[in-house]
Amino acid sequence: MEGINFIHLGMVDVFYLFVVGFVGGMVSGFIGSGGAFVLTPAMMSMGVPGIVAVASNMCHKFPKALVGALKRAKYGQVDWKMGLIMGGSAEVGVLVGIHFQEGIKKAFGDAGSNLYVSVAFVIVLALVGGFVLRDAVRTYRSGGAEEKPGRLALWVQSVNIPGTMVYFSSIKTRVSILFTIPLGFATGLLAATIAVGGFIGVPAQIYVVGLTSIMASATELVTAFVMGLGGTIKFSWGGYVDVRLAMIILAGSLFGIQLGAIGTTYVKPYLIKLVMGVVMLTVLVSRALVIPVYLSQLELIPQFSAGTTAWLKNTSFAIMVLALLLAAGIILTALVKGMREDATERRAHEVMA
Repeated sequence: MEGINFIHLGMVDVFYLFVVGFVGGMVSGFIGSGGAFVLTPAMMSMGVPGIVAVASNMCHKFPKALVGALKRAKYGQVDWKMGLIMGGSAEVGVLVGIHFQEGIKKAFGDAGSNLYVSVAFVIVLALVGGFVLRDAVRTYRSGGAEEKPGRLALWVQSVNIPGTMVYFSSIKTRVSILFTIPLGFATGLLAATIAVGGFIGVPAQIYVVGLTSIMASATELVTAFVMGLGGTIKFSWGGYVDVRLAMIILAGSLFGIQLGAIGTTYVKPYLIKLVMGVVMLTVLVSRALVIPVYLSQLELIPQFSAGTTAWLKNTSFAIMVLALLLAAGIILTALVKGMREDATERRAHEVMA
């Protein structure tokens, strides 16, 4: 545990973390990614070392994910079998990823950990965020038609490998676990790296297995619970979990996740993808701005002046706040609009009756 420093928390910091947890909870309940692509960078923007941010995020995530999964299961959106099978292989990926994280921390310190987490964020956010946003726009232009499995998912569902086939109620067909195991492992590996396994888990279930956006985002919460529990134990063993951060964020998240889960019942699938894509790309810009700072601290590039370093960090923080506002704004607007439309339809039915 030598060299691990937990930051000082004032009242403003506590309030900020609570709000971050609330927004992250809404995102988690809405898109099923765990919301960590908002929470981890938000903590790092406060000066929390990357590995501590990832570990503390994972600690708060598994109870929140369970609450979200149970909430959405009431709406029939969870495939428990898929979530648990993915979670089992994800746990292996988590253990491998944590071992890698600890090695970077010991070799290069906080700056190396921060650089590793930030670069991973930028790469994954660019790839997944761009793809999901493009798909959301394409779905919207098609009139928001009912989602159908793509060609890859249809091919995966058609492959029959004796002894490996499992029936999943969400897609009403059997799929070989030889496809789900590597997807789960990759989900866990990424979760241990940046605390965001849903970046792989949700798109994989949609585009590879064939679940709908709503079903995939809910099922991913089950996987997040399984790998979050094991990851928290492993990170805690190394002394990387700041329980203060985890509990404050969890307090906000437990409120937010309820709103996010309810919001999924009022929106079309393309809006879930839209929220995911827009927020991902905004967070990408925030993380990209501080990468030169970490490179400078590691003396891989010429050192910046104190003024330049402060400007990059402050700008990154401001864009992070913008990402939080975007996520909250889109979800709450969709929720209010959907509730109003639902109330209007009910009144119309009552009049007709």
